[in-house]
Amino acid sequence: MTEPVIIESGGRGWSRPRIAFLAISFVAIVALAVWASEVLLPFILATIIAYVLTPLVALCERARIPRALAIVIVYVVTIGTIYMSVAAIAPRIYVEVSKLSRDAPTLVKELTRKWAPRVDTYVGGVLDRVDTADKEPKPPPAPAFEVIKKENGGYEIELRSGVDVVQDGPKRWRIIPKQPDTDEKFSVATLANESMASLGSYLKKNAVELIKFGQLVVSKVARAIFLLFMTLMVAAYLMHTREQILDFFRSLPPPRARGSFDRLIFRIDRGLAGVVRGQLVICGVNGVLSAIGFWMFGLKYWPILAIIAAVMSIVPIFGSILSSVPVVIIGLTQDFWTALWVLLWIIGIHQVEANLLNPKIIGVAAKIHPVLVVFALIVGEHFYGLWGALLAVPVLSLAQSVFQHFRYESMPDTGPDSLPPPPVVTEA
Repeated sequence: MTEPVIIESGGRGWSRPRIAFLAISFVAIVALAVWASEVLLPFILATIIAYVLTPLVALCERARIPRALAIVIVYVVTIGTIYMSVAAIAPRIYVEVSKLSRDAPTLVKELTRKWAPRVDTYVGGVLDRVDTADKEPKPPPAPAFEVIKKENGGYEIELRSGVDVVQDGPKRWRIIPKQPDTDEKFSVATLANESMASLGSYLKKNAVELIKFGQLVVSKVARAIFLLFMTLMVAAYLMHTREQILDFFRSLPPPRARGSFDRLIFRIDRGLAGVVRGQLVICGVNGVLSAIGFWMFGLKYWPILAIIAAVMSIVPIFGSILSSVPVVIIGLTQDFWTALWVLLWIIGIHQVEANLLNPKIIGVAAKIHPVLVVFALIVGEHFYGLWGALLAVPVLSLAQSVFQHFRYESMPDTGPDSLPPPPVVTEA
């Protein structure tokens, strides 16, 4: 049994002034975060970058390199590696993207030619069954017009269904047969062809709007570059002053509760290390394995599709599912067996991730139930869009670590704590 925390009026315990100060500070920080929520994203990303790169900075420090220089070295190596990787694959990606954009209409036609008749057959059979079960027989068509004899001996013509009156001039009218309503069935081929034709017409008619959109994209890119430099600068400050930041938070609880605080920080670090650092490693492995499989099965545009698979796997579950859709579609434009083999390869990669990489890289302490992951992703995407989906699982890991900490601290009889003891922090 752990010793209960005693609220004391002063000294080294949880005094009332300390509790009041921390409560008021917490409310003020939450209110500030809500008020400045639109500009918090760079600081959140800076925190994540600092957390990911801190082990590399610490490794350089163990080699007796000053911290400021270690941060610069880590930045140079990381950014240089990313730049060289992009520069190495950019020409191939440019060629593949150009080829994909050029071949897109042909791919749509090929996909339509191969698979639309089968879909039409299936959909047509379903619609025919629905029509047979639900539709009533149509009444006989009404006469196009009717000649009515008036009481004064004249005649008048009353137009009914089947004809249209079209004005050819100021005093000239013409009666033409109305175009019959054809019960044209749904066709995937017609839909695909009309969609491509409509896209070309839209691009021609909205050229000016597209130019304005391009200007907006340029301004957004310039702002993104500025925010990137600000984010890297904030991350550097966080890495350089990480002990001061941690000591500040350790000073908030009373001395007798700092052991519990150290265990909380250790638990949070274990969880986030798996979710953040481990997920980045898994994304890289996913991209490499996807590239190998797509190349081996002769899939068209495999470099682009492998990069999409690697990037989208950052979002657990949904990212992997969505990245599989374009892969299977491109495979179907070639043949059924190509699509089937690449789909089986993707399933095999996810099985390796679930049974081998996740336990080894992410670890036991970072395990989160899949239902909670799905819930966090849906909530994050609903309220905050793409960034909400990307940050949902790290936030969930943080919340789970806090919950598990207070669970084991306040209710030790609920079960054994699988977390190893944290490193001992000596008081200054």
